[in-house]
Amino acid sequence: MDADVTDSAGPPSDPDHSAGDKPQGRSQEESGPEGAAREGSAPEDSVPEGGAPEGTTPEGVTPEGGAPKGGAPQDGPPQDSTPKNGAGVQTWADRPKSGVAAGRRRHWLRWTALAAAFLVLVAAGVGWWMYQKLDGNITTDTGAAAELKAYEKERPTPMVMDAQNILLIGSDSRAGDNREYGRDDGGSQRSDTTILLHLAADRKSATAVSLPRDLMVEIPSCSTGDDKKSREQFTQFNTAFELGGTACTIRTVERMTGIRIDHHMVVDFNGFKDMVDAVDGVEICLKEPIDDKDAHLELPAGRQTLNGEEALGYVRARKSLGNGSDTERMERQQQFLGALVNKMQSNGVLLNPTRLYPVLDAATKSLTTDPGLDSLRDLYDLVRGMRNVPTEQVQFLTVPRQPYRNNPNRDELVEPDAGDLFRQLREDKPVAVVPADELEEAEREQESGQDGKPDDAGSESPTPTPTYSGSSAADDLCKQ
Repeated sequence: MDADVTDSAGPPSDPDHSAGDKPQGRSQEESGPEGAAREGSAPEDSVPEGGAPEGTTPEGVTPEGGAPKGGAPQDGPPQDSTPKNGAGVQTWADRPKSGVAAGRRRHWLRWTALAAAFLVLVAAGVGWWMYQKLDGNITTDTGAAAELKAYEKERPTPMVMDAQNILLIGSDSRAGDNREYGRDDGGSQRSDTTILLHLAADRKSATAVSLPRDLMVEIPSCSTGDDKKSREQFTQFNTAFELGGTACTIRTVERMTGIRIDHHMVVDFNGFKDMVDAVDGVEICLKEPIDDKDAHLELPAGRQTLNGEEALGYVRARKSLGNGSDTERMERQQQFLGALVNKMQSNGVLLNPTRLYPVLDAATKSLTTDPGLDSLRDLYDLVRGMRNVPTEQVQFLTVPRQPYRNNPNRDELVEPDAGDLFRQLREDKPVAVVPADELEEAEREQESGQDGKPDDAGSESPTPTPTYSGSSAADDLCKQ
C-alpha cells in the first residue's frame, strides 16, 4: 500500500519528502518566515557534492533504475529533480561559454571607455593650455583705445554694417631683438609699413591699400609719450607713429581717407620672420640675383623658397633692388604678402589646427592689438571670416600718389583717383586691380581717343569699377 501523504508534508507537488520529515541537515532551530519558506528543500551546504548524504537515499527519490522507496513504480518517465552534479550547484567549468565571452566583452568595453575618457580629458587639458598660451601672447594697446575715445567726436562714422577696416602697422623699432636690422635710436618706433585692410561685409573680397611712409599728409595734434601734445602739422606720414604711436597714426589715416578704422594690429620684425618659418617658407621668383648687405640678403636669380630671415630682408630691401624707390619696395611687399596668403590657403593651413597653431603662436607673440582683437577668439573669428575669400579677390595696391611738388623725395596723393578709392572703400563697393603694364596700356589707349576707363572684365554697369595698379594673391610671381 502506498504511503499516505498528509497535509503536514508540505505542498503536494513536493515528492521528495515524506510526511512530517524535515530534509537532512537542516538546523532544528531554524524558524521564522525565511525558514518556513525554505522548508522542504535541503540547504546547499548540507548536501555533499553528488547528491544525498552518504549511505542514505532520501525518501521519495527514485534510486537509479527503480521505483520510489516504499511505493509502486510511478507512471511515466522517472522524474529526476536533482542535477547530476549536485543540488543546484554549478561549477566554473559548467558555465555556458557564451556567458564567459560576454563577461570578457564587458570587461574590455569598460577599459576601452575608461581609456577614451582619459584621452578626452588629456586632449581637453592640452587644448585649454594651448588656448591660454596663445591668448596670453597678445599685447593689448589700451593707451591707443583711451586716446581714440577722447577724440571720438572727430572720428568718421561707419557707413556699412559688418564691413571691417583694419590698420596693419609694421613696426620699425630697432630696440631689443630688432637692433640687428639697423641703428637703435633709443628704441624709437617708426612705421616701416602701413596697410589699410578693408574686408567686405559679405566677406567675398579683401582689399589691402599700402600707405607710403613718405606720403605728405596732415597730422593732427597728438598725445606724446611725455604727457604733452604735438602740434598739428603737414609732414610725412610715418612721423605720426613716431610722435603719438598707433592712436596718432589711426587719426591721421581717418582724417586723410574719411574711413573709420575698426581695429589695428602692430607687428614687429621677428613676428613676420616667425610666421614665414611657420608655413615652411614662401616661394618667389627673382629676375636678377640680390646682394644687399644692409638687408642681410644674398639670393640667386630664379624660383626659390625664402625662410623667415630671407623674407624679411627681401621685403625691406630698397637700395639694391630696382630703382631704389620706396614705391618698388611697397609693390614687392604686396606681392610677397599675396604669396604668403596663397601659401596658407593652398596648403590648408587655415583649416588644419596642427599647422595653424605654429602660425598663430608666431603671430601672437609679436602682435599688439586694440581691445577688440586682443583675444584668440577674436582673431579666430577674423581669420574664419577671411578663409573663404577667393585668392583672386585678395587684392593689393598702393594709394594713388606721385612725387611731391616741393620735394621729389616725398609723395603726395593723386586726385581725384585717391578720393575715388577712399569713397569705394567707405561705401563697401568693389575695386579692381590689374598689373601696372596693363593699366599703362589702357591709359595710352584712352589718350589716343578710345572712350571709357579700363574696368574689371568690361562690366555693363553704368558706373565702371575703379581700376588701379596692383596684384592679387592668385598671381604667380614666376610668370610675370
